[in-house]
Amino acid sequence: MKVIPLLNLLRNKYLLTFMGFCIWLILFDQHNLVDRVKTRRYLNKIIQDTAYYHNQIIKDRDVINQLQTDKENLEKFAREKFLMKEADEDIYIIKKNKG
Repeated sequence: MKVIPLLNLLRNKYLLTFMGFCIWLILFDQHNLVDRVKTRRYLNKIIQDTAYYHNQIIKDRDVINQLQTDKENLEKFAREKFLMKEADEDIYIIKKNKG
């Protein structure tokens, strides 16, 4: 019969105290495990966002540098992004269906 050793373990006051202490630390303590996991996920998300925005800043600086140094790039950018045109031109916008 293996039930009797299990009951003897559950009657051990030191084991019960240790299990209670572990449950207290995991669930109810000020620095509990649940809050630590949430904080770690939030920190990882912030680190990923920081890397993404840092890369975007580098790309935007390159685009700004190209626009400030080359007049042809500036004209191309204005035509594509803002649909600007010269006085004697017509613009046709062709949209592709996604289906």
